[in-house]
Amino acid sequence: MGQKVNPISFRLQVHKNWSSRWFANKRDFAKWIAEDTKIREIIEKRFNSRPTINGIEIERSANLVTITIHTAKAGVVIGRGGAGVTELKGILEKVTSLPVRLNIEEVKRPELAAKLVAENIAHQLERRINFRRAIKMAAQNTMNAGAKGVRIQVAGRLNNAEMARREKVIEGSVPLHTLRADVDFHIARAHTAAGIIGVKVWIYKGERI
Repeated sequence: MGQKVNPISFRLQVHKNWSSRWFANKRDFAKWIAEDTKIREIIEKRFNSRPTINGIEIERSANLVTITIHTAKAGVVIGRGGAGVTELKGILEKVTSLPVRLNIEEVKRPELAAKLVAENIAHQLERRINFRRAIKMAAQNTMNAGAKGVRIQVAGRLNNAEMARREKVIEGSVPLHTLRADVDFHIARAHTAAGIIGVKVWIYKGERI
């Protein structure tokens, strides 16, 4: 049996951090976890027409919830004259029952964000683009953006085949056992007529320490 570890959780406290940062007593712990999940679902659902959200960080203090949205298209999230942020803030305050502060941070190079790359491939597969072309182009764009290595794997009924199979493309090196290595990872799902196709993306950006 292969023992697999998520590359991000494996590097927590080395050079990566939790996406939810707060401390709670026994009474509030389950409630706050449920709230965090709901917040992420609302934000992801609001902008799921195309891959734009790279990450959502949540920090809590006694009377404030700070939510930082990392996005490739800040203009889409902010809206005209900040209307999008104001509306989203109102929706999230109903979930948290606390004042919410929204920070929008733009991702400068979306080709180096595993979540955006994986979701972009999944969207292409849903539009019936050939999987080999989709993963090769994504890998090439990531390497051109300055990555040290990229690995993309798709699994499922590829090209509507009767049997599910797994295909992958690897460019450069992706040292998964090296804790110093800054490896970004994400899993996305493509809902096709033949069933679900899983997309896994590892991006190696160099050593951090």
